[in-house]
Amino acid sequence: MGLFKRLAETARPVVAFTLDGQPASALLGDTLLTAVLTCSEHLRGSDFSAERRAGFCLMGACQDCWVRLEDGRRVRACSTLLEEGQAIRRDPGRTA
Repeated sequence: MGLFKRLAETARPVVAFTLDGQPASALLGDTLLTAVLTCSEHLRGSDFSAERRAGFCLMGACQDCWVRLEDGRRVRACSTLLEEGQAIRRDPGRTA
């Protein structure tokens, strides 16, 4: 179950993607942040502790929502739109 709960705009087309190698889906027009947090309880691991992070400012200013795409590019999840078939990898962050 995800951290975000979709309450409106539920009739948009479904977009399939993978999250850490697992199949997932979101809706057309979602950002990567929205897509990940509607199907998971965290966006990435913290760089400074073993805590999980969910993004912070939600507008591209805080640098807390970086994820990697299949081609290795690092993108801000809060300002990158989800595309059909995209493969998203979350950074586990510091594990200890």
